[in-house]
Amino acid sequence: MTQLNAYLTFSGNCREAMSFYQRCLGGELILQTIGESPIAGKMPAQMKESILHSTLTKGTLVLLASDMVGESGLTCGNSVSLMLNCRTEAEIKECYQKLSAGGVATHPLEITFWGALFGCLKDKYGNHWLLHFDKNPK
Repeated sequence: MTQLNAYLTFSGNCREAMSFYQRCLGGELILQTIGESPIAGKMPAQMKESILHSTLTKGTLVLLASDMVGESGLTCGNSVSLMLNCRTEAEIKECYQKLSAGGVATHPLEITFWGALFGCLKDKYGNHWLLHFDKNPK
């Protein structure tokens, strides 16, 4: 089965951000630095501790990230959001509270016309999140 996963790019703070997401969402975090990789000798020495690739996994949740920014630099935008479908009302409330810490709660959790508990936020790293809990699953 084909699966689509989010892959985030950071500029030197990937380890910090992914550790924050792990504290918020739980799961297993695997980090590979440039210094631990076969490309270490081809990269500037100051990049040894930068994250080449990271994976946060919890059940079907897979969030990937890296510090590997192109020459044009990092530009955070609002054209992509991370959609988090929660299993319970308690889970969505906890995730919303944790992910919005240090960020901006752009739309508070509220019951929608389609019967879901829904809210939006921008986390402290500039990433946009949509949180959803279907109170009346079909």
